[in-house]
Amino acid sequence: MKNYRIIVNGVSYDVAVQELEEAGDAVIVPPPAAAQAAAAPVRTAGPAAAAAAGSIKINSPMPGKIVAIKAASGDTVSKGDVVLVLEAMKMENESCAPQDGTIAGIQVAVGDQVEGGDLLATMD
Repeated sequence: MKNYRIIVNGVSYDVAVQELEEAGDAVIVPPPAAAQAAAAPVRTAGPAAAAAAGSIKINSPMPGKIVAIKAASGDTVSKGDVVLVLEAMKMENESCAPQDGTIAGIQVAVGDQVEGGDLLATMD
C-alpha cells in the first residue's frame, strides 16, 4: 500500500492506494483515524484576508506550510527583511518585504497550509 497526498481545487486529501493482484479484485480500505483528520480541507487565506489593511501585498509564491513568522503588525521593515518562512517540498523559503515600510497585518499563522498566490501579509 502506498500513501499519497492529492490536492483537488485547493483541498488536500491524504489517500492510501493498494495495488490489486487481479484486474477484477476490489478492495475497500477504511482510512485510519489520522487519515480522516488529514482529509479535512486545508486552511488557506480567504476573502477575509484579502480585505486586510495595507496597500502592499505579500503573497505566497507556491503552495506550502507556514513554519515561522518573523515580523508582527506594526513592525518597521526594510526591503529584503524576512517577514515569513514557508516550507515547500521540504525546503524553507523566505518571504521578504518588497520595500521599506510597516507591517499592516499578518493573515496567516504558523502551521497554516497555503496555496500559491494566497495573501500572507500586508504592508504600508
